[in-house]
Amino acid sequence: MTKPSRREALVGLGTLLLGGAVQARPRGEQFVLEEVEVKLSALHPAHDGLRVAQLTDLHIGEFTPDGRLISAMRELERLAPDLIVLTGDFVTVKRDPIERVGQLMAMLPDVPRVAVLGNHDHWTHPVELARELERVGISVLQNQHTVLKLRDETFRVIGVDDGRTRHDDAVKSFEGVPEGDSQLILTHTPSAAMRLPSRGSLCLSGHTHGGHFVVPGITTAMFNLAGEPFVRGRYEVEGNALYVSRGIGAGRGGHFPRAGAEPEVTLLTLRCA
Repeated sequence: MTKPSRREALVGLGTLLLGGAVQARPRGEQFVLEEVEVKLSALHPAHDGLRVAQLTDLHIGEFTPDGRLISAMRELERLAPDLIVLTGDFVTVKRDPIERVGQLMAMLPDVPRVAVLGNHDHWTHPVELARELERVGISVLQNQHTVLKLRDETFRVIGVDDGRTRHDDAVKSFEGVPEGDSQLILTHTPSAAMRLPSRGSLCLSGHTHGGHFVVPGITTAMFNLAGEPFVRGRYEVEGNALYVSRGIGAGRGGHFPRAGAEPEVTLLTLRCA
């Protein structure tokens, strides 16, 4: 039997230290596991307790260590969620390797996986990125919805395209989606939640990096001035719940270092209100 390396030992130790604390991993690879319970009025009783894992703002390439992303995949394997959602910004700039996106996303656990694109995806190679994600079994929704069978009951995931680049169309996204079914809404930019129909549903987003470099009293004000009032965590918006993840990517060494907004993997448990 091969003796585990120091790196593997640290990763193994990190999986024991959960509950909102930075994991014991090599510098640059740490992230926080945020466990969130959300009560929803629009949820079938069969889906009470359903576990949804969210990754967002991966920024695969030079801005995020591969090791952090691989550790996140291992953590999701351990958590065994019912559904995995990815809410955009898979890359940052045009030179980022699209094929690496597919290689890393292929490591996700074999459960239903659904994604939307972010502003950086639209600024780079949206068609190629969507094709690469679909190639490894991830459904990409662009102002459309998909119907899943979870716990033998219908569960709809609505994907509203990115609002920062003005690709979002909430009306089109909800075409053919009846009220009453269990529903989950994905969109990259949180402010798009203000344009959603009131369904008593949960909307998941990212984009803000939780403020990224947080200066109390200033960071939130700057986001408000930019028309983005939802920076991190839980909100109630237009009759729906909104959760804004800080995201897992960006912040390697001197590249856009984070402060007060640690990288995040999110595990949400859905409950009937």
